[in-house]
Parts: sequence; structure tokens; C-alpha cells
Amino acid sequence: MTVAAVILAATPESALADMEGQSRVRRLVDIAWAGGAVPILVCAPDPDGAVVRALADAPVSYAAPAPLEAGPVGQIVRVIEAAVAEVRETDAALVWPARYVWVDPETVTSLIEAHGVHPEALLRPTFDGEVGWPALVPVSCVSALRGLGATLMPDELMDDLVAAGVPEVRLDLGDPGATHDVVTARADLPPFDGPGGAVSTRVHEWGEAAAAVVGRGEGESDRTFEGPGLAPFAQAEDPEADAD
Repeated sequence: MTVAAVILAATPESALADMEGQSRVRRLVDIAWAGGAVPILVCAPDPDGAVVRALADAPVSYAAPAPLEAGPVGQIVRVIEAAVAEVRETDAALVWPARYVWVDPETVTSLIEAHGVHPEALLRPTFDGEVGWPALVPVSCVSALRGLGATLMPDELMDDLVAAGVPEVRLDLGDPGATHDVVTARADLPPFDGPGGAVSTRVHEWGEAAAAVVGRGEGESDRTFEGPGLAPFAQAEDPEADAD
């Protein structure tokens, strides 16, 4: 069972915004890694290479956005496909708008564990009755995603997947970071009431074990991440992403 994290930012400014001394995407990579997601990809416009530089030495690959007219669904499909191309065993992806910077690593871990119980279901974390992010999307849903409208926003896309017949499981994980984005300061977050306590920096050993098989394929040796690679997609002529 391999679950990727695919982090989507609409603009370079969104990707690079400072979050307690880190860029927003670098912070999210650290959270995804600590929670056990592998592989991790960031999709954001990067006209001058600043996003890739911000990810240097992190366990992440960079995926260039789809053309603007593809809409949020095009970005999501593009980066899930990039994750599968990087690690062929990938069978689900945590779709993660970059503005959700307060998600706890335990939420990542809980979603991955729940995927083992509900392998074909769309998994969505909730807090205080409100559905949030990241959403765990099985790779088997990519065909259904492709058929959805380019004008739909990410929340609408998840709702339409369910309307199209994809089973949904909502998990009350007690994590305010799942529903409170960068508009809310960390100090103003409601108390964490999930399995891991307050926002954590603990690294899960099983995340490192999963990373050890990244890149393993026919005729390939094991490798671990050394820094951002380029996912196998060319930079689009109009590299905007609408999923943030």
C-alpha cells in the first residue's frame, strides 16, 4: 500500500509564502513525510525556479502544472499521474491544497491507515462536523476525475466524485488543521482532539521504510530522496494551477 501526497499551489507566491520561517510547500512536505506519505510531489507554477530551490534537499519531486484551461481537475489528474509514474505501486494520493498548512502528521497517518481498510473509497477528514483536507483519492478514481468539469473547484470535484458513485468515508480525526487554512493563525486554532495530540513534529518510522522503495522498478536499485526531482511532465506554456 503506497499513498502519495500531492501538494497543489495556484501561484509561486502561494507556494513560497513564509510559514514560521519555512516556505509553505516546504512545511507541507515535512508534514507529509512525517505522516508516512510516499512519494511526495509539489505542483505549482515556477517560472524562475524559486519553488524548486525552496524544496532543495527535501524528500519531494516537482511536477509542472497542466495548462490553465485544464482547471483544478487537470492539475489534480496531472500530479496523481506523476506520482504513479514515479512510484508505480502508488494506489492512492492525498490531494492537498497548499493553503492547509496546519494539518497534523497524525492526520496523514490516519488517512493512510484508513485507506488499507477502505481501499476504493474517497477518504475525507472532518473537524467539528466540517469536511476538510487533504482528501485521499484512490488512483482508481482518476478516470472518473477526468470526466469532471474544468471550472469546478476542489471541494466541488470531491463532491462530484461521490455523486458519480465513488464511495466516501468521512473520518472525524479531531484535527483543526484539516479545516482551518492559512487565514487562521496557529495560535487561534481550536484544540487538537485527535489521536496524536497537538501539532506534531514526530517522524513515523514507517514513513522512512516506505521511502526506501521509492524509485524501485525493473532493473532499478533502491534509492531514497535527495532533493526535488522533475516529474515526467513538461512545463506547460501557461503554467497556472487553480487547485489552491
